[in-house]
Amino acid sequence: KRFVNKKYEYIFVSNYLHTSMTRKTTDIRQEEIKQAVLDIIYTDGLKNLSTHNLAKRIGMSEGSIFRHFPTKQDIILSIINDVQNDFIGQLRNVSNSVGDPETRLKNFICATIEYLTDNKGITMLIFSEASHNNDATLKSQLQKIFNSQKELVSKIILDGITAGTWDNQIPVENLAMLYMGIPVSLNIELILSGGEFHTDNYCNRMMQLM
Repeated sequence: KRFVNKKYEYIFVSNYLHTSMTRKTTDIRQEEIKQAVLDIIYTDGLKNLSTHNLAKRIGMSEGSIFRHFPTKQDIILSIINDVQNDFIGQLRNVSNSVGDPETRLKNFICATIEYLTDNKGITMLIFSEASHNNDATLKSQLQKIFNSQKELVSKIILDGITAGTWDNQIPVENLAMLYMGIPVSLNIELILSGGEFHTDNYCNRMMQLM
């Protein structure tokens, strides 16, 4: 009897430890949810973004999703915060880096293309949500991201003009706006190519355009 009790105690503890070890943390689950949101938008379109499809995509119940994010807006805002921290943070590092302006500009453009390629669906998501729902909070966050990109790329251009790399007659504001069109053209390229294209070639083309 003692042996049998010990055996079942061992099985219980082993199952408990296995469940505890394989249970994913909240941070991991939140990342999975956000990635699934972007995947659905990119592959199936914004109209198919529902909690049912989201739960099915990641193998969770709809109730479990709302334990990690109380509302759909919370998911969107979390994605936008990631853009602010990861994407804008990376661009800021490139803009403030030491090196010749031409190299920094190319690195800046390539960083933009690589991030948006690795996170397909972000541009479609945040702009569609902000315009469709007329959400003031989303619009405010998007404005910050938009302004940050313009300021950081403008700094590189101004540094190049000061260094004599580029003509001082260059309209910096216009050139910064040209850069802002890269995400739009990239989205078109991704859709038409089915997501399969060479980022290096695209980066070189955008650099030549600038």
